[in-house]
Amino acid sequence: MIDQATIQKIFDAADIYEVVSDFVSLKKRGVNYLGLCPFHNEKTGSFTVSPAKGIYKCFGCGKGGNAVNFIMEHEQMSYVEALKYLAEKYHIPIEEKELTEEQKKEKTERESMLIVSSYANEYFQYQLWNTDEGRSVGLGYLRQRGISDEMIRKFGLGYNPEGWGAFAKAAQEKGYKKEFLVKTGLTIENEKGLFDRFRARVMFPVLDLAGKVIAFGGRTMTADKKISKYLNSPESEIYHKSKTLYGIFFAKKSIVQQDRCILVEGYTDVISFHAKGIENVVASSGTSLTIEQIRLIRRLTPNVTIIYDGDAAGIKASLRGIDLVLEEGLNVRVLLLPDGEDPDSFARSHTSQDLADFIANNETDFINFKTKLLLGAAGDDPVERARLITDIVRSIAKIPDNIVRSVYVRETAHQLDVEERILYTEIAKVRLKNEEQPSKVPATTSKPQITPPTRGATPCDIEESVLIRYLLLFGDNELYEEEHNGYMRSVSVGEFIIRELGEDDLELLNPVFRTMQQEYQRQYESPSFIPARYFISYPDIKVSTMAANILSEPYELSKIWYKMDNFVETEQMKLAELLPKILDNYKMRRVEMLSRDIDNRILESQNSKDPSQIVELLKRKNAINVIRRKLNEKLGRTGIH
Repeated sequence: MIDQATIQKIFDAADIYEVVSDFVSLKKRGVNYLGLCPFHNEKTGSFTVSPAKGIYKCFGCGKGGNAVNFIMEHEQMSYVEALKYLAEKYHIPIEEKELTEEQKKEKTERESMLIVSSYANEYFQYQLWNTDEGRSVGLGYLRQRGISDEMIRKFGLGYNPEGWGAFAKAAQEKGYKKEFLVKTGLTIENEKGLFDRFRARVMFPVLDLAGKVIAFGGRTMTADKKISKYLNSPESEIYHKSKTLYGIFFAKKSIVQQDRCILVEGYTDVISFHAKGIENVVASSGTSLTIEQIRLIRRLTPNVTIIYDGDAAGIKASLRGIDLVLEEGLNVRVLLLPDGEDPDSFARSHTSQDLADFIANNETDFINFKTKLLLGAAGDDPVERARLITDIVRSIAKIPDNIVRSVYVRETAHQLDVEERILYTEIAKVRLKNEEQPSKVPATTSKPQITPPTRGATPCDIEESVLIRYLLLFGDNELYEEEHNGYMRSVSVGEFIIRELGEDDLELLNPVFRTMQQEYQRQYESPSFIPARYFISYPDIKVSTMAANILSEPYELSKIWYKMDNFVETEQMKLAELLPKILDNYKMRRVEMLSRDIDNRILESQNSKDPSQIVELLKRKNAINVIRRKLNEKLGRTGIH
């Protein structure tokens, strides 16, 4: 367990902007920051980060919370794992007791697989640098490819020896379970036992956005043509190839700074670009682009440059998938390398400045590139030119922004010598047809409905949410003064609410609100108690998320605040008048609920053979009626009906 003092240090050190911006590109908007939500698919940013409040909030899907909540949600970590992640980020030492065997068993499958993958990465690196086979075969190959020792260490490259089960044996001797060695795909089990998947291969670890090893790619060192040159980890609980981009962990900061992502194909392409100082580079690792990969990029930048080598057939095959990028609203540019070159060889044969200049001077927008490429293949054949126009129209129709679409229509009409009117007509047909077709996008990616987090949980959620909101926003505000032991003392909003509820033994019905009420009652007399800060950093994610939701919700002034002379009294200025009304209305609501419950119980007891039970219920009913009359009188005096 992590002690409370260390937890507080982590919360104090964790800057919500710094934490979130590791994963999301944020733009300053007034005192806050705005970006695309990483938790649902959106094309217009509704994800807000408030450094002053220490919270994030998405007004599209409703998710919100503090820095720890964000890491838990984004990285699918437990509370303790998220604390450890932030402690490492901010160099805060954590002292923990050794886990018991029972605690080790409670580790989730995902955690165990990540631990095994991390060990494998250490093992492969050790083999590369410290064994004769690793140095002569693996390190020799990498250096021959022009990869420097600095880049080898930066990307954690390693080597798995030629033996059938060297890694499996070493891992089991270290205590790692066979179950997770198999589930990660590092080893394969058959009737003969365990053997390594990546035998005699140079190893490229694949890291997720947070820097955890989730998979490997292995390049064979044997000359056997029957063996695949590259072998990748299979899909698993921690690795989904369609959602992963090689190099994203090393590139994310530069992508945000440069506001552009360069997309290449392979591991060595990424490494060679980094060696030349161009770090905003990721690889699709030989697969066609997927929607998940595109959205991963879009969270960091809307601008993508895709680099192709000179293989025309390969380019045409790739073009079909690039329409997805346009459909997701990204600005796509394309760079075609000279014949015979790929990104790796081209980067290694040019200086850093030459490489940067070549990209800047030769990249072109995707539609223009596609038009020229297909136009050259169509020649003067009218049928082929008609097919070309249809193909280009389909791509332009994918673009969601009307203005961008119109610019491309104008340029394409000029290049193809076609009237803009014709292109617009065809684009309209394509878009209409797409709209009529049932959506193939999974339901989870559709625009979510905004639902207040507490609606429908209990009958008094609306009233209770108002009380909790007042505790968080105005709890420290002075409400009035009262005499106490011969002295005048101020009574705060928070104390008044807690005292009023306590005098009538009222606990809030909503379990999250009730926890906040109890914690407030326990803490409010402490001089160091700051309600908003306390609940934002509360360890129960339901409580901290609720606090973030309340603190980030926009509340508009009601017309009740406007006076004849146009002077506006804020809600805060009228607390002394408002709060008693709110509490009395809440109490009346609870009394009415209690009265209905008693009525039902009286009806159920009509056939009871014990008349004393009905008598007792009637007494309670009379007592409730007395309270109801008093509240009605109070509410009548205050004009609330």
